[in-house]
Amino acid sequence: MSFTDPSVGPALEFGRTYVVRPKGRHQATIVWLHGLGDNGSSWSQLLETLPLPNIKWICPTAPTQPITIFGGFPSTAWFNVGDLSEDAPDDIEGLDAAAAHVANLLSTEPADIKLGVGGFSMGAATSLYSATCFTHGKYGNGNLYPANLSTVVGLSGWLPCSKTLKNKIEGQDEAARRAASLPILLCHGKGDDVVPYKFGEKSSRALSSNGFQDMSFKSYNGLGHYTIPEEMEEVCAWLTAKLGLDGRST
Repeated sequence: MSFTDPSVGPALEFGRTYVVRPKGRHQATIVWLHGLGDNGSSWSQLLETLPLPNIKWICPTAPTQPITIFGGFPSTAWFNVGDLSEDAPDDIEGLDAAAAHVANLLSTEPADIKLGVGGFSMGAATSLYSATCFTHGKYGNGNLYPANLSTVVGLSGWLPCSKTLKNKIEGQDEAARRAASLPILLCHGKGDDVVPYKFGEKSSRALSSNGFQDMSFKSYNGLGHYTIPEEMEEVCAWLTAKLGLDGRST
């Protein structure tokens, strides 16, 4: 599937999208984004096993594009990464294109369905970027952001554009109101050797200090750059509570 927005730069060819249908009454739809080099299939298989019968999961596959951190070698990625450091420049164009793709996937959901975005690693970063676009009401390029998000989940990720977050919310009543009421769950392993734990911790602090009042940060001793059942149980319980879902299946 190709998503083209003339103001977002070159058209990127997104890969296959996998959908996990709700097994019970459909109450929420969440777009879930994979990490660097992965695809939507692997996460759709895991999400299908979760005791969340009221959620429809949409698992897209990122475009294959040259990645600077891999010396220009192509990989599935939501945006380009130069290096994982706090001073690395953010690929706003790529982030906007990925956030627009997510909003596009959510745009056809019924009006009474709660919408969310979540992801792992680079997918988590894209989810958090989508959260900032939602609160600001605009993409990084200034275009209006259309989706109405009710929940955001990020596992083993980081917050892109954290230095400009304050400017997007400070003194803007609507942005501040959205930030205050948007539930965000961040989870990070203390043994993560790919996206360091401190990135997750600092992202959590940056969100909290900029008015995201419903912000939960969970850490896991010894957890590396992967997910474990304990973490997914946390996600299930949190989503059930925050989205007011009917209940979990066993």
